[in-house]
Formats: sequence, structure tokens, C-alpha cells
Amino acid sequence: MQISVDHARCEGHGLCADQAPEVFSLDDDAELTYHFDGADVPDEHRSAARVAVNVCPVAALRVLP
Repeated sequence: MQISVDHARCEGHGLCADQAPEVFSLDDDAELTYHFDGADVPDEHRSAARVAVNVCPVAALRVLP
């Protein structure tokens, strides 16, 4: 499973980082870091990553087919 991040759309709410801190984090400037950019999310983090995608209030995240 890979996730696409639309950094232009992200507003830094941090809900994704709250739900999946192993997958997402925000830096001091509220810029999103996706820890598996260009790679598959490890199996043990997939459930939390899906929740994180679904809670994003601006739809900046999506699961790639």
C-alpha cells in the first residue's frame, strides 16, 4: 500500500500524525512528513495509515491503487 500526499492541499492539522505517528509527522512549521514516500507502508502500520487518510479534513491524502 502506498499513499499519495498532496502537500499543497495539506493545512497541517496533524490528524494523520495523531492516528499514525509511525507513518506521518509534522515538523515545527506544521509541514507534513510522510515517512514511507515512494515505498510501501509496512503491514503493521497499514490499518493506522488508512484511518489517517480517512480523517484528513482537507483530503490531502489518498491510498494509491
